[in-house]
Amino acid sequence: MPVAAEKIVGQDLMDIFQKVDNGERLTFEDGIRLYQTPNLTGVGFMANIVRERRHGAKTYFVRNQHINYTNICNKFCKFCSFYAKKGGPAPYEMDMAEVKRRLDWHKDIPITEVHMVGGINPRLKYNYYLDLVRLVATSRPEGVHVKAFTAVEIVQIAQIGKVSIEQALKDLMEAGLDSLPGGGIEILSDRVHRELFGKKLNGEEWKEVSRVAAKLGLPQYATMLYGHIETDEERVDHLVQIRELQDETKHFLTMTPLSFHPEATELEHIAQPTADTDLRNIAVSRLMLDNFDHIKSFWIMNTVPVTQMALWYGADDADGLVHEYEITYKDGEFGNKTQALTHDNMVRMIEEVGRVAVERDSFYNEIVRDDVAPVQSRTLLPLTVV
Repeated sequence: MPVAAEKIVGQDLMDIFQKVDNGERLTFEDGIRLYQTPNLTGVGFMANIVRERRHGAKTYFVRNQHINYTNICNKFCKFCSFYAKKGGPAPYEMDMAEVKRRLDWHKDIPITEVHMVGGINPRLKYNYYLDLVRLVATSRPEGVHVKAFTAVEIVQIAQIGKVSIEQALKDLMEAGLDSLPGGGIEILSDRVHRELFGKKLNGEEWKEVSRVAAKLGLPQYATMLYGHIETDEERVDHLVQIRELQDETKHFLTMTPLSFHPEATELEHIAQPTADTDLRNIAVSRLMLDNFDHIKSFWIMNTVPVTQMALWYGADDADGLVHEYEITYKDGEFGNKTQALTHDNMVRMIEEVGRVAVERDSFYNEIVRDDVAPVQSRTLLPLTVV
């Protein structure tokens, strides 16, 4: 192995390879080198070793639906194309009837997870959020996992209800909340926070919400938004801080590196994301986050082809089928942005690159369905995105 590895990794990265091979934790300095080396193949090779050590060829996906319940927001983040503004999307807030209608759109699909996030809308009342969770949690007789509200939303909910963060989370959990998504901090950098999203939580405030969630036994997902104004040093620092928080709380399920898309934002002058950037961030996340079981490639942001490559660069999760995702807009256009893969297309996306598709629930328990044909007998449809 060392001789073959040296041909791929190169002498410059062999000391990092030895750490990876031995299961040792990488340092901040290692992370910087992984971002700055021109040898992306070597970085991906090492990330794949860690990925296959944990999961073999398995690649997980979930049958999920996204609901973005309002785009009215008072944070005005410079990187966001989602919130309502002049010349941009028209403002909306869903009432319970509209949420129910959207849930019913897909009642024929065995969805196991509903992912809900929205803008920070000061007009919404405390009971709105509780009713929203209750509605989704009871929307299917077999039950559904409710994954909802970033840390910024949790703080807003607590403030509106004039309760502590802990009490707000307890009330939401009683209503049916099962986990928290990872957004809301974007990247743990005071500089970037000041420049791009100064009205939102800072890093320490975001971490405090995570600590309260962990105390209550509420699982959470982690993210990192990259490709805007952050430096390599800030990316690595974000990963190290997330790793340290996971050492402390042990409640994070997955890391999803999220690719920034500048269309229709205040940062439109920034170049579009590249496959190199997407694959490198996934690979470095896999290598640095030794206490995370799963690394996800979000195919809507990364595209299907890059996600296929990412399954050999450290990612073991391709996210899900996804319906009505409205956060990232395409080509600066606004309106209906339904984006979905059929079950067969998700399976094909994974199997085309030699991986094994495994449907999961939100906690990575494998789901086997009687109505899904075995892999060897399936006829897969042409791979298309709706």
